[in-house]
Amino acid sequence: MGLILASRSPRRIELLGRLGIDPRVEPADIDETPLAGEDPIAYVERLAREKTRVAQQRWCDDIVLGADTTIDLDGEIFGKPDDEADARRMLRRLSARTHRVHTGIAASWGSRREQSLVVTSLVTFVPVTDETLEWYIGTGEWQGKAGAYAVQGLGGTLVEGVRGSLSNVIGLPLRETAQLLRLGTIPDEPVLG
Repeated sequence: MGLILASRSPRRIELLGRLGIDPRVEPADIDETPLAGEDPIAYVERLAREKTRVAQQRWCDDIVLGADTTIDLDGEIFGKPDDEADARRMLRRLSARTHRVHTGIAASWGSRREQSLVVTSLVTFVPVTDETLEWYIGTGEWQGKAGAYAVQGLGGTLVEGVRGSLSNVIGLPLRETAQLLRLGTIPDEPVLG
């Protein structure tokens, strides 16, 4: 029995490696459009569960882990930017403000059990000048990143501080992921074989 990661995120793969886990990567491509009136916490938990369920159908004998991260500014979901203009819009809105980063994680053990949770961290941005904004957009690092920044990369220069789990902001809260996998263990069966 192994662990299937229902995500292609290199950051999640790296973070699982810190736990000593070398997952098999089997991305679950799902529609990530928020539902009408869906709040950011419900949104990330739903996506994590959906990813897990899709992958579990293909890998029914393995543990499957799904995750999704979003930025929440005053209840508005900031997903991955569509283009440079969208990235600029997001980063201008985040400038000199504190926002929430939610990561939903879900694990399933075949038809035996499924558990999920959401971890939230608070991130405060420095005031972002036009010059800094154009420099960061020019790096291209914003592409494919919720909220248009990567705290573990050059985007860390935009961040004044993080309250809560830094690994959550990167894309997978380590402590809670380890706890979730332990909690779901079937008695007398190793979490990862």
